[in-house]
Amino acid sequence: MRFTKYILTLLFITGSFLAFAQKVDSTKQITLQQCLDIAVKNNLQVKQNDLAAQSAHIDLMQAKENLLPTVTGNANRRFSQGLGVNTVTNTYVNQSQTNDSYNLDGGLTLFNGFALQNAIKSASLAFQAGKMEFQAAKDVVTVTVITGYLAILDNAEILKASESQLAVAKENVDRSTILEKEGANKAASDLTDFQGVYATNQVAVVNAQNNLDASKLNLFQLMNIAYQPDVQFQSLNAEAFTGNYGSDPNQIYQTALQQLATVRASTLRRESAEKNVKSVRGLLWPSLTLNGGLSTTYSNTATKSTFIDSVTNAIPGTYVNGPSGKQSVFSTQANNSIQKIGYGEQFRNNYGTYVQLGITIPIFSNRIRYNALSKAKINLMSYQNIEENTKIQVKQNIEQAYYNMMAAYKKYQVLTEQVKAYTESYRIFKLRFDTGVITSVDFIIAKNNLDAATVNMITAKYDYFIDSKILDYYQGKLSL
Repeated sequence: MRFTKYILTLLFITGSFLAFAQKVDSTKQITLQQCLDIAVKNNLQVKQNDLAAQSAHIDLMQAKENLLPTVTGNANRRFSQGLGVNTVTNTYVNQSQTNDSYNLDGGLTLFNGFALQNAIKSASLAFQAGKMEFQAAKDVVTVTVITGYLAILDNAEILKASESQLAVAKENVDRSTILEKEGANKAASDLTDFQGVYATNQVAVVNAQNNLDASKLNLFQLMNIAYQPDVQFQSLNAEAFTGNYGSDPNQIYQTALQQLATVRASTLRRESAEKNVKSVRGLLWPSLTLNGGLSTTYSNTATKSTFIDSVTNAIPGTYVNGPSGKQSVFSTQANNSIQKIGYGEQFRNNYGTYVQLGITIPIFSNRIRYNALSKAKINLMSYQNIEENTKIQVKQNIEQAYYNMMAAYKKYQVLTEQVKAYTESYRIFKLRFDTGVITSVDFIIAKNNLDAATVNMITAKYDYFIDSKILDYYQGKLSL
């Protein structure tokens, strides 16, 4: 009972530790690197690709070990009753028998059309492809998490701007309320106009908060851990906008052909399929094998005769004529003891070996080998199509990301100038409104223009940053 309590306590502590390990300290900021580490660790596709790579490594080891000799041993005991063959004397006997046989056989393939050698090359390339697919899975998680992380920062900045705009709208409502009580508003609708703008800004804050919460939830789902709304996210330096990425789409594509794990995996799969075709084709050739073995037997019917002594006696009634007359004929009879042969002695005496060199020529076997070769060729064509399509998709995605990035940069430049212009315009309109020169309608239009331009500028900035990270991903140089 006490031991059971100890076990239950240990399981509880272990479970609590694992649960804690999957959570993030909500009192601290979480970094992008922490998010990446958690997401990669918990992602199912990454785990599956890791297991697939391990399985491919086992296949490679087996392909190499197929070059080694095969050794088999067997031992048999046979009980029989009645008429049978004495395995020692090779004569028929009618009695119960116990016979043992032991064999140790070995075989080595000397040549089979280089099927084994090409199988090793195919398995080696498949293993390398598995490792690349494992890396590709981690890369996909990485770029997805980075995009999700930046979406949080984007929405957080938009929320901050919306809250700032709401604060300004609140000041305008408060000021207009005071003026309304004093009857100093220029137009009768000034207060209600500002109240309407204030309500619009409240909606904008609610929407921005909802978008931020949704982006946080999405990131936690990517990390495959429980959602923790109070966690803070460390900001990144997203202010460096040079407008010159340093490489054009064609250069990025050429780099991706060499660096991107997805492309390398598709190429390795195709090369593995090529070697597999050669391996299967080798099975159409004659195979040369070398075999050898050891054997021995035992039988409980095995006996031996042991000499004891001999006796010489005259044969009654049998004589021969000699010079001196009749002489008796003597015979000598040996006295032998019949003994069973022991187990160890039989094991040694019945020992035998053999060596065999054989050639197997595949003449006709229901076209199994030919059909296997045809399927291997079809499999090769499938991987060729996959490789070609992978490269086409990569090229298209690079071009799309590059031109999206440049469009976001141009948009950001224009919006930056627009924000500057609307900021100055808002300042002027506010002064004119405060002095009663213009109505609230003109002032609200100026504020709305500034608010919209500010949000659009923030969005363009993060669009640029996200697209640049996607291009980094295609070149195998994702940086934080």
